[in-house]
Amino acid sequence: MKGLNIVASKDEKKNKHVGGSEFQITLFTNRIKNLTEHLKLNKKDENTRRGLMKLVGKRKRLLSYVKRKSNDNYESLIKSLGLRR
Repeated sequence: MKGLNIVASKDEKKNKHVGGSEFQITLFTNRIKNLTEHLKLNKKDENTRRGLMKLVGKRKRLLSYVKRKSNDNYESLIKSLGLRR
């Protein structure tokens, strides 16, 4: 959970709401990057691949929720995380 503390300290200054959608999307993005690197080394790890796909789906649903609620927040989140959408 070391990465969580780093992300939390960066993001706390912006929105003070650690359980918020934007923060959850940031956490999911970091976990997705880590799992992707793991799968590059362990190509046959199907359980991790399934977990990765579930995380991608969760992030996708949260992104659509943020877009529905506030398009400005969505655009800034996409730019800050470097996501293609």
